[in-house]
Amino acid sequence: MDDHPRKRGALGATWQLLTGEPLRHSEAAKEQITPVEGLSALSLDALTSVAYGPEAIIVVVAAAGAGALHLVLPITLVIIGLLTLLVISYRQVIEAYPNGGGAYAVSRANLGAKVGLVAGAALVVDYVLTVAVSIAAGVGALTSAFPGLTGGTVPICLSILAVITLLNLRGLGETARAFLLPTMVFIIGLSVIIVIGLIHPLALHAKQPGRSLLPPHALETVSILLVLKAFSAGCSALTGVEAIANGCRYSKSRVSSAQSGPRSFSG
Repeated sequence: MDDHPRKRGALGATWQLLTGEPLRHSEAAKEQITPVEGLSALSLDALTSVAYGPEAIIVVVAAAGAGALHLVLPITLVIIGLLTLLVISYRQVIEAYPNGGGAYAVSRANLGAKVGLVAGAALVVDYVLTVAVSIAAGVGALTSAFPGLTGGTVPICLSILAVITLLNLRGLGETARAFLLPTMVFIIGLSVIIVIGLIHPLALHAKQPGRSLLPPHALETVSILLVLKAFSAGCSALTGVEAIANGCRYSKSRVSSAQSGPRSFSG
């Protein structure tokens, strides 16, 4: 009879060790993060989407053969233009609804509670899919670099998901600080890849490593439907842009600039 409370106490202590100490309302300031930490806390969705968005365009366009790869650049430029419009729009949302909520807050305030719930449900589905696709894309890149890990694809995905879940349960502040270094490494690595990609075409006589995975013959002709399909696939790079507008409170200091500190974001 005495073992059951002990087991419950042991499980509770283990869970508290994993998720951290509960915070009182007066300790909410600990969860405030700086704009730099906001990169890892609120921008990971958008950053990971950038990693697999261009690949999604190439996969579709490659069906028309190597001669159709020139379409990747104009499609990408159109998506960048759409991304710019989204960023401008969400900046306006943050200004108009500084307490957060994003699409849910806008829909609820202007179209009613039921429409707000629909927007909120859509965001929940979007976040679930973003986590699933981001982890799958990352593990796919890992197993392509290290083929020996291919057999453990599912366990690796589940392990990463478990780590992300536990970090988020510990709170926004700790999650931001834990992911800050990997986020910076990702941003720097992506920038290096872009620079190398811009320089490499100039080395026309350089040896091309690996072998082409493009089909030797075009599987289909270039058509407006193919271009639209590539555009819709590439729009996966737009997911996650709304995360900052949905999950932060933006406060503008009303004191003089000499007394005000850096603006902060809090979940």
